[in-house]
Amino acid sequence: MSAPSAPRSASGAPVESAKPRNPLSRARIERISDRTVSAFGLVFGLQTFPTALGQLGALRSPWGVIMLVLVFGGLAFTVLLAIFAQRFVKVTMGVLSVVYFVAILTWPLLVADPKAFTTDKPWVWFLCSVFTAFAAVAYPLWLAIAYTFITPIAYGIVRALPSGGGVGAELAGLDAVYAIILGGVILAIIAMMRQAATAVDVAQSQALAKYGNAVRQHATEVERVQVDAIVHDSVLTTLLSAASARTQEQKDLAARMAADAIGHLHAAEASGPEDQTQVGVEQLSDRLVTAAKAFSSPFDVDARDHDELHSLPVNVAEAVYSAAVQAMVNSMQHAGGDEVRRSVIVRGGEHGAAVRVIVTDDGRGFDADEVPAERLGLRVSIRERLAKVGGRANVESAPGQGTTVTIVWPAGEHGSLVEREQEAAG
Repeated sequence: MSAPSAPRSASGAPVESAKPRNPLSRARIERISDRTVSAFGLVFGLQTFPTALGQLGALRSPWGVIMLVLVFGGLAFTVLLAIFAQRFVKVTMGVLSVVYFVAILTWPLLVADPKAFTTDKPWVWFLCSVFTAFAAVAYPLWLAIAYTFITPIAYGIVRALPSGGGVGAELAGLDAVYAIILGGVILAIIAMMRQAATAVDVAQSQALAKYGNAVRQHATEVERVQVDAIVHDSVLTTLLSAASARTQEQKDLAARMAADAIGHLHAAEASGPEDQTQVGVEQLSDRLVTAAKAFSSPFDVDARDHDELHSLPVNVAEAVYSAAVQAMVNSMQHAGGDEVRRSVIVRGGEHGAAVRVIVTDDGRGFDADEVPAERLGLRVSIRERLAKVGGRANVESAPGQGTTVTIVWPAGEHGSLVEREQEAAG
């Protein structure tokens, strides 16, 4: 099946598609979280780095330097990934969170001079909220919650040890509780944003599913309207022609119109609105030539061989064929008798159109503004039928100057100046 056509208005004109707007989605929230938290970590890292350098002399060499390079270099690397690569950010955050946790656990082994931390807090304290935020972004919710509690508690224990400054349990507990509260707030914000974004994604998926159902229902309605149009165009016209037939030629014409109406109904039954079978322009041209020659006053037919192979969806081919036959029937009924010259021109792949059919006569002509509203042949049977499949029909006529009906698919801006002026006036 081919791709569905672009949405169109009731008149058949293409509707300008609005740009998709999805300000809140899970993927978008994840990208924002990656960038925001990585930038947050870099800012706190820059603030902490001078303190870490000042405390480097109290740590064992070279392990203190290695720890500084791993932690602060990892922070800078995470920011670069979030801004430029936009990949592996969560993996890097998860690994750095583990590195930071190991740094806290091994802090007593790194310290060479515990007296340096009796007044100043170890530099790892200032990055506790950074890495709890990293864990909130990188880990599943249950693991992030565990990290938010375990890491500050581990720091509080280290802080109470001589290597961490030997502060009392009360002060160490306050530091741990403060880190847990701050990390919990960050985790709650990220979790709520993710939950809201997930709800939006689910709602959008359900809306798309409902839209798909609506499209299928619309297709069914279009099929019903198509059958109704066929009943009006072919069946009703045939019945009226048969009722008014007096001569043998008129009776023969009514018989051919009846056969054509039966063919229309069979075609409508065989091809639904979702049928995307392709029909060659040559096949459509042959059908139009056969129909034009079947009238009592045959049309002069000009159907050239096409240089390129063009094809149409089957519903488009049926619409073009039905509209062209309706134009020929109108000419036979209203333009005049055998003295009127009639012609049909069929072109494919010219002037940007896949198919162009021109039905012309030099008969009575008419004023389109004076056509009664109840006369549906021109408005419904030709113009609206083509508009529903993305085509257009232009009618040029004046009293005493004949009539020209130009059928084009797909509709474009390649019509004649007269066609464009009529479209603008319409």
